[in-house]
Amino acid sequence: MVKTKNDLLTGNPVKSIIIFALPIMASSMLQYNYNLVDNIIVGRFVGTDALAAVGNVGSINSFIIGAALGLTSGFTIPVAQGFGAADSKKMNKFAANSISLSLLIGVIIAVVAHILSRPLLRLIDTPEDIIDISASYVNILYYGVPIQMSLNNFNALSRAVGESKKPLYFLIASVVVNLFLDLLFVGCFRWGVTGAAWATFISQLTAAVLSGIYIIKFNKAFKISLTDFKLNAKASMTQLKLGIPISLQFTITSIGSMALQTAVNSFGSNVIAGFTAAGRVEQLTNIPMSGLGVGTMTFVSQNYGAGNYDRIIKSVKKIFILDVLVSIVCSLILVCIGPSVVKLFMTEYNADIMYAAKRYLIAIAQCYSLVAVLFVFRNTLQGLGFTYANTIAGAGELFGRLAVALVLKPFIGFSAVCYAGPAAWLLADIPLVVIYLSKQKKFKMLLKKGEISK
Repeated sequence: MVKTKNDLLTGNPVKSIIIFALPIMASSMLQYNYNLVDNIIVGRFVGTDALAAVGNVGSINSFIIGAALGLTSGFTIPVAQGFGAADSKKMNKFAANSISLSLLIGVIIAVVAHILSRPLLRLIDTPEDIIDISASYVNILYYGVPIQMSLNNFNALSRAVGESKKPLYFLIASVVVNLFLDLLFVGCFRWGVTGAAWATFISQLTAAVLSGIYIIKFNKAFKISLTDFKLNAKASMTQLKLGIPISLQFTITSIGSMALQTAVNSFGSNVIAGFTAAGRVEQLTNIPMSGLGVGTMTFVSQNYGAGNYDRIIKSVKKIFILDVLVSIVCSLILVCIGPSVVKLFMTEYNADIMYAAKRYLIAIAQCYSLVAVLFVFRNTLQGLGFTYANTIAGAGELFGRLAVALVLKPFIGFSAVCYAGPAAWLLADIPLVVIYLSKQKKFKMLLKKGEISK
């Protein structure tokens, strides 16, 4: 087995996870920049309606693309477990199969997404003044679903074997391409939101090609031949069993997000713009907790494969405490700096836009530690292979958003929208913590008896 510089199987686990997670955080920041740059350039060069149109498709985009990317997150779990067990045959088999499976499913999802895009925009009550712009933007993005699935899969393969820096390098190149093309297509050619969409498509293609070449040709942990890319039915079933629950989690939570977007849309374009800009700021502060979560998942997967169960139990507790502390810092950032960042997205901001943005940021900041709980335990269970927990948590999130955003909106107005997210996190956290504690108890009992087995 090829060893990586930052070995997650030995040494200080928290230090190893943090070092491993830092490039993931930077990668997430760069991926976030696709949307950030699109929003800033569209908002400043095109206008508030265009920004609202881009923000309006966020929930639908998460529904379709999130479901697609959720699959690839499950596909690479056996690869990480195989790496921990020093089983190169298992690693290569599942790695090659994940590449072929991601591409095939990506094409299928892209076709379905184009058919459903406008009906879904109607379903969330998209205002007539922005529905055509929203449709033109999102339909271009859907051409890139196979590319995004492949890119996510290649990045996950790198991380499965302990490499978190290489995906960062490839994303740097793609972000530079995205920024240049955004300025060219939107700023110079005046293509509006379609120009921003094409810039995103091309930049993601750049990252996917670079990542794919590295994994297949230059990554020493893998030895993949051309014949390995033939889909294996047994491997595909194993990967789908792991990936589908994660995909369902994204799908279910995205349905809740679409319901929330429906509630937001009823307040008009100004509130949509403010909610969209504040949401982008929230996504930015999510990155440290999300990065630690992904790092924890890889750590857990590798150590589960290696049989280091006691190491998993002790490390998850420490990472949980660290993530809660990070969430407190992020809450302060949301309240103190968030409103100023919101203004970067537009030149036409007004009192209604800023009120909506500030109200949302304050509500999120008050409950942000719930996100830390979500990231730690969802990713831990995912690393152990108990991906069904993702679906259960997703159902909790859906109920939380629906109950607060739709049921309470007539009584407390926009505040219902603001607290829908925290309600969703709480109802997702409860089953995740219960499931993890039950697994932890089982591991401890078996460790004491010396009978634990994979």
